[in-house]
Amino acid sequence: MDDIDRALLLRLQEDAGQSYAALGAAVGLSAGATHERVRKLRERGVIRRTTVDVDPAAIGSGVLAYVMVDSNAWMGESAGAFAAIPEIQEAHIIAGSASVLVKVRTATTGQLQDVLRRLYAIDGVSGTQATVVLETFFERPLPL
Repeated sequence: MDDIDRALLLRLQEDAGQSYAALGAAVGLSAGATHERVRKLRERGVIRRTTVDVDPAAIGSGVLAYVMVDSNAWMGESAGAFAAIPEIQEAHIIAGSASVLVKVRTATTGQLQDVLRRLYAIDGVSGTQATVVLETFFERPLPL
């Protein structure tokens, strides 16, 4: 990966919907050469997917919480159980006092409470500790 690839990735993280012509102009390549570079980045797995950044509050999912999940067993085989809860956006096995960290989005705190109940139903879960986000200052793309 060279500096042009990094520049393309930075721009794509800002707006993945821009044209190859616009991307190429920003990094000094033709639209065709830019398309080829992006295709190769996809083939190598550097670009995993292209997505849209939706405002959660605009679609009724304005409550954001990070939940530390305690367990009495290894949780490494439980990815499917966490994925079955649609309000969970991310789930990570972690080191530290908890076993799993999940990112949850709901419309209300009552719905968050329901998610916590469903977390307790997962085999091995012995406790949760939720932190509700009041305001997000910023979210950054990956540094390149």
